Amino acid sequence: MTTVSPVSGTSTTDTTSSTNPLGKLDANAFLQLLIAQLKNQDPTKPMDSTQFVSQLATFTQVQESVTTNSKLDSLLTASALTLGDAAIGHTVTSADGATSGVVTSVKITSDGPVATLDNGDTLTLGDGVTIQ
Repeated sequence: MTTVSPVSGTSTTDTTSSTNPLGKLDANAFLQLLIAQLKNQDPTKPMDSTQFVSQLATFTQVQESVTTNSKLDSLLTASALTLGDAAIGHTVTSADGATSGVVTSVKITSDGPVATLDNGDTLTLGDGVTIQ
């Protein structure tokens, strides 16, 4: 059995603050890993330039994905606001027909637009909901 001792002069970077709630690495964590790799590379064997360019391209793709996701979130919010605006003052009925009433207000949540009805009930405006 071989025991491996830690390499002197290396450091670890805590990326727990750069992870999202789902435990996936985000763009900041990727950048921290890249910087740590550059700091800790062997000066006699520097990183291959093509590998470095490839990693920078990957970082750019991560940044573009973050930007795209942000724009998609904005688009979904705008769509929910449009649906909510169209529902106010109209009668809505749930897919199972158990909840029905006139929409007095709409709140945008992570689940989508939630309508408050004149009878005090709430109803998430989504698949199967009828707006009259």
